[in-house]
Amino acid sequence: MTSSLSPNSVDVLLFDIGRVVLDISFGEVMARWAQHAGCVPADLAKRFVVDDSFKHHEIGRIDDAAFFANLRSSLGVDLTDAQFLEGWNAIFTGEMTGIRPLLANAAKRMPLYAFSNTNPAHVAHFSAAYADLLGHFRTVFLSSTIGLRKPDAEAYDHVVKAIGVPASRILFFDDSAANIEGARARGLQAIHVTSTDDVARALTALGI
Repeated sequence: MTSSLSPNSVDVLLFDIGRVVLDISFGEVMARWAQHAGCVPADLAKRFVVDDSFKHHEIGRIDDAAFFANLRSSLGVDLTDAQFLEGWNAIFTGEMTGIRPLLANAAKRMPLYAFSNTNPAHVAHFSAAYADLLGHFRTVFLSSTIGLRKPDAEAYDHVVKAIGVPASRILFFDDSAANIEGARARGLQAIHVTSTDDVARALTALGI
């Protein structure tokens, strides 16, 4: 996709957060929960599914307590809300290697925005823990705030309208192939991120 990029081919850069800006590990979540529950992480991982409760949590339809209550049942573990929260926030393991200077440099050249499928618990955590890095974004669009999540068409349309430039002038970075396909279907240019190198190559093609 970078072959179609050139200086002045986009006006805005839009970034997913997980595995694009911040590294995440569901394995770390399972390890923390298993430690609290006194069981094997692999057993919890087998039971954990992206169900309606997960999706409703990401669009703000249910709160943290309701999500944790569902996990208590679906995972078959009697953890407290505090234990669930501690493990849930352990998903963030740091910045993606090399992303900080890329964002800092790009922000000098054009507007940066972020768009994340996320939930209130994670928002509260990463907004504080990574405030300086996320400060490069003019706006961070959050599924739990706007009530829409990727890869639904309405989610991209909402973000494009809020940014205020044509979809074709926005370059979107995401680690999910489904989210990339969804973005392209709504007219955005998009880069499937498998490492920070993909971001770096795209910025180089843009002359940044």
